[in-house]
Amino acid sequence: MASDDISSSIDPSIISYLKAHGEEEIEVGDKLHHIVASLNRHTSTCQGFLSRIHSTPSSKLLPLLKQVEDDGIKPEIKSIGELAQFTSDYPYYKYNGKWTRSVQNVVATILLSGWLGGLGTEARPSQLGRLLTIEEVGQILEVPVNLKDKDAFHVTVEEYILALTDITEELSRLAMNSVTMGDIDLTVRISNFIKDLFAGFQLLNLKNDVVRRRVDAVKYHVKKVEDVIYDLSLRNLIPGQESSS
Repeated sequence: MASDDISSSIDPSIISYLKAHGEEEIEVGDKLHHIVASLNRHTSTCQGFLSRIHSTPSSKLLPLLKQVEDDGIKPEIKSIGELAQFTSDYPYYKYNGKWTRSVQNVVATILLSGWLGGLGTEARPSQLGRLLTIEEVGQILEVPVNLKDKDAFHVTVEEYILALTDITEELSRLAMNSVTMGDIDLTVRISNFIKDLFAGFQLLNLKNDVVRRRVDAVKYHVKKVEDVIYDLSLRNLIPGQESSS
């Protein structure tokens, strides 16, 4: 009897609409989960390859970085393309929370590879210590960046900044391992880069709390590397130190 009352007092199309909307949400969520899970697997593979930098002298990095690009970054690019294509039919800011951390991790693998001298092209020659711009990251991933006038998939400035904080942590670890491998030049280069990057961060007006906290944490990476440099200085191991004193 109650069911009859409901059916007679509510337009059946309303219930049908809500039912279809709920089913679409579930379908979209399931598809996004599948795509993002695949992307995360590729990123984990890429990060696994990149972890070898801590036991590979910089003079022998290029073959490793080629493997990173072919077997790690290229599959990431393919998954990013699938994600961008699928989400093009849906509001970006409704669903981007499901993939933003994954995209950040992808950007970090690209930035780290590029900084170490990988991902070179004729237009963008490889160079140790070179920081790729967000536009260059977008070109590599074949997606837009920092969209302001269109509700579509893109790499955000926040994702780029957070990826930068990720690579400072990885590079601070590499700075210490480079000392063990006898590559003091790389340690000094990393120290200068992290300090310059942190100084640049201080000029930003960061309103996002998560980004602000992560950027603030970079100072600990700076301190970690500065301690290594200080110890090397005490032992007169910094290249050119004796001639400059």
